[in-house]
Amino acid sequence: MLLVGTAASVHAQVLDKRAQLARYDWLDNRDYDWFAERIPFFESPEPELDATYYYRWELLTKHLTYGDPRTGYTFTEFIDRPFWSGAYGAISCPLGHQFAEVRWLKDRRVIDDFARYWFETPGAQPRSYSNWYGDAMWGTFAVLGDTAFLHRVLPYMKRQYDGWVAERFDAAHGLFHWDGLHDGMERNINSRQTDDVDEGADGYRPTLNSYLFADARAISRASALFGDSATARLFAERAAAIKRRVQEELWDARRGFFLHQNAHDDRDGLRAKARTYDSGKYAGNPHGRELLGYVPWQFSLPDSGYERAWWFLMDTAYFAAPHGPTTAERHDPLFLVAPRCCHWSGNSWPYATAQTLDALANLLNDYHQSYVTKRDYATLLRTYARTQRKQGRPYVAEAANPDDGSWAGHDTFDHSEHYFHSSFVDLVVTGLVGLRPRADDTLEVNPLAPDEWLHFALDDVAYHGHRVSVLWDRDGSRYRRGRGLVLLVDGRVAGSRATLGRLSVPIAPPPPVPPPRPRVNVAVNNGRGAWPLVRATFSAPDAPPYALVDGTYRYTVSPPNRWTDSGSTRARESLVLDFGAERAIDEVTVYLLDDGAGSRVRAPARYDVETWTGERWVPAPVRERVPARPTGHMANHVRLARTVRTSRIRVVLTHRAGAYTGLTELEAWSDAPPPDESTRASDDLAFGAATSASFAAPGFPAADATDLRVAFSRYSRNRWSTVGSPNARDSLELDLGGPRDVETIEAYLWGDGDRVRAPRAMTVELWDAGQWHEARVVARSPERPATWAANTVRIAPARASRIRVTFTHDAPAATAVTELMVWGPARR
Repeated sequence: MLLVGTAASVHAQVLDKRAQLARYDWLDNRDYDWFAERIPFFESPEPELDATYYYRWELLTKHLTYGDPRTGYTFTEFIDRPFWSGAYGAISCPLGHQFAEVRWLKDRRVIDDFARYWFETPGAQPRSYSNWYGDAMWGTFAVLGDTAFLHRVLPYMKRQYDGWVAERFDAAHGLFHWDGLHDGMERNINSRQTDDVDEGADGYRPTLNSYLFADARAISRASALFGDSATARLFAERAAAIKRRVQEELWDARRGFFLHQNAHDDRDGLRAKARTYDSGKYAGNPHGRELLGYVPWQFSLPDSGYERAWWFLMDTAYFAAPHGPTTAERHDPLFLVAPRCCHWSGNSWPYATAQTLDALANLLNDYHQSYVTKRDYATLLRTYARTQRKQGRPYVAEAANPDDGSWAGHDTFDHSEHYFHSSFVDLVVTGLVGLRPRADDTLEVNPLAPDEWLHFALDDVAYHGHRVSVLWDRDGSRYRRGRGLVLLVDGRVAGSRATLGRLSVPIAPPPPVPPPRPRVNVAVNNGRGAWPLVRATFSAPDAPPYALVDGTYRYTVSPPNRWTDSGSTRARESLVLDFGAERAIDEVTVYLLDDGAGSRVRAPARYDVETWTGERWVPAPVRERVPARPTGHMANHVRLARTVRTSRIRVVLTHRAGAYTGLTELEAWSDAPPPDESTRASDDLAFGAATSASFAAPGFPAADATDLRVAFSRYSRNRWSTVGSPNARDSLELDLGGPRDVETIEAYLWGDGDRVRAPRAMTVELWDAGQWHEARVVARSPERPATWAANTVRIAPARASRIRVTFTHDAPAATAVTELMVWGPARR
C-alpha cells in the first residue's frame, strides 16, 4: 500500500491512495479521484479502524447536499429530510460533530458554504437544538489557519451566542437551561420521571452549558486575535462565569460526577435546582450518572480536581459494554436498553460516544490523573469502530444495543441509515494520531495510539496551508522516512522522536487563501418553484427523475435516491433538464449508477450531452470527459470547450446490452453569478392550480399535492392525506384556470404500509361543457396503483378546464399523494 515516489505534485505522499481505497469492495462511492484530492489518508495495523475511517468519509458524501445556487453546500443529519429539519435537510444538533469532520476536507468551498449556511440561508435553524457552533468555527480556523475565514464567521458566532442568551439563559441562576430532547437526548432518566418523557425535565445540563462556555471562549479568542480587547475581555468573563457555575451547581461530590439539575418543580416531589436523584421518587439513590457528565471535558471546561469522574467509564458496572459506552450507568433504576428509537437511558449512541472520546483525548492531553490511560482511549475507539457494522459491512444508525451491537429498531428505512450524527475521522486525527489543532504557527502531535503498534500513517493532511503527514514507523522499514515518530511538512522531515509522545515543530505562516471560484450548479431545484425541471423519456415507476436535481447523490439501491429506466423497451432513453430560462453552462456532471454484475441497472454503453438552440438539439462542444468511459459509482464530468448559453440540456443514454441505465444526480455548472429565478409558466399544469379535496387530514392539505415537491420518505409532511376520512373514496380537484390540453396525469403516492396504502383504484375525470366526463385511459404504469412510485395515467388527448382524480381507498387504510402532476402534449 506504499507509494515510493516523492513527486512534489503530490506533496511527497506516503500512502498509495488508490490502493488504500481499493481494499473496500463495499464502498458505494468509488470516486477515488475525489477522495484522493480531498481527504487525509490513514492506515494502521488494525483493519477495523481503517475500514471505519474510510467508511466515515464516504458517509460524509452521502450527506453532502448542494441546496441552492446562493447557499451552495450543506450537510444533512438523516438520509432523508424530515419535517423538523431546516432548509435542505440540515439540522443543528450534530453540526459540531459535522464540522469536526468537514474541517479536514481539502475543499474550502464546502467548508465555507457550510459555515455560512446557518446564518445566510432562509430556513436554516441554528438553534433548533443545542450545539457548539462558535467553538466549531474556532476549531475549523485552528485547522485552516486562515484569519479571513474566522473574520467572516465571527459575526455569526456572536449572533448565535446572543440568541442563546435571549432564549435559554437564566440570569438569576447564571446557567442556560433546556430539556434533553433539544440536546438530541430525549427519553433520558430525568425526562422519564415527568409526564412528558420527550420534552420533560427542563434543566441546567452539562451539555448546553459546556457548549456555551466553549462558544464564549471562542468569541473571546477570535476577538483578541483581531485586536478587539473589550469584546475579548467581555466574553472571557462570560466563559469564566459559566465555568464557575457549572462546577458549583452541576458537580455532585457525593457521586463524583457532573449531573443534570432541574429548572422546575415536577411530580413525585422533584424539586427545582435539585440534581438527578436528589429529589423525587428516587431521592438518595447512589446512581444517576449519564454519559453527558463527561461533556465538560470535551471543551476542557473543568479545573483539575474533578477527574475522578473518569473512574466509571471503563467499568462494566457503570458505562463500559461490548458495544458501549451506555448512555446511563448500568445499575441506574431507570436504565433501559430500548428495543426501538429513541431512548437515551442505556442504549449506545454514536453522538455521545464521539463526545466522550473527544473529552477523553482532552483529558489525556491536558490534565494529570491516573484514572484512565491512552490504552483506554484505544480500547474505546476500537469498540466504537467495531460497533459501526451491520451484516459485516460498515454502517452506522441512530443507536445500538450496547450488549450485542444490533442497530435494530434504530435504523428506520430511508431515514436513519448511514446516520451523520457523530464524528469518527476527527477522533482518529486529533486523538489516536494526536494532531492537536492550534491557532499559532505550530504543528503539535501527541499520539494516543498503542505503544505496541509498529506503524501508522496519517498522510496528506491540509493544515495551516501546508500538507502534513504524521508517521509512526518503529524501525523505519515501512515508510522509509526515518525511525520513530516523524512529521513531514510539504514533503520534508520537520521533526522526529524515537518514541510515541508529544512532538511540536514550528511551521511557516499559512499563505493567503484566494476565495473559492464562484461556480454554481444551475440544475438543482429544492423547492425553487417550477424550474429547473427534469423529465425522462421513460422512467421506472418506482424511480422517477425528480431526485436527480435534489443536490444529493448516493449510489445505494436502498435507501433509494435514483432514477432508472428499468422496463424500457428501447435501446436508449433521454433525460431533459429544462432551466426555464437561458443559462450559461460549461460543465455537465452525470452521477451514474451501476448495481453490479448480475443486476439490471448498469453504467450505460455511452452517453451524449446535447444543448437546445431554440429550434433543435445539437451536440454539446465537449473538451474532455472524466472518466473517459461511462463509469458507475462516481461523478462523470463532461467539460465543454466553451461556455454554451442554452435553456435546456439533454443527456442521451445508450443501454449496455441486456441492462437498463440509472442516475443518482445530474448537475449543470456555470461561472455566472447565481441566476434570478425563471418566471416562465410551468409545464406542469397542476403547479399553481387552485386545488381542493373532498377530505384532507389536518396538516396535510390538498395544496401540498401541487407544489412540485416529491417526497416519499416516511418523515416528510409534504403531502395530501385522507387519514381519518369517513369516505370510501376521496378526490383531488384542480382548477386549471381555463381550457387546457391534457394528455398525462402522474400521481406520486405516499404510503407507510400500515395506515396509508396504495388505493385500490384511481380514476380521472375532466370538466367539459358544464359536467364531469371520465377520461378515456390509453395506458397506466404501473397497472395497479403503487406507493413510493409515480403512477402515470395516459389519456386520449382532451381539453379541460378542471380535472378530478378519485382514489378508492384500500380500506381501512387511507390514501396519500405527495404530488399530482398534469401534462399537456410532450415538447420536443
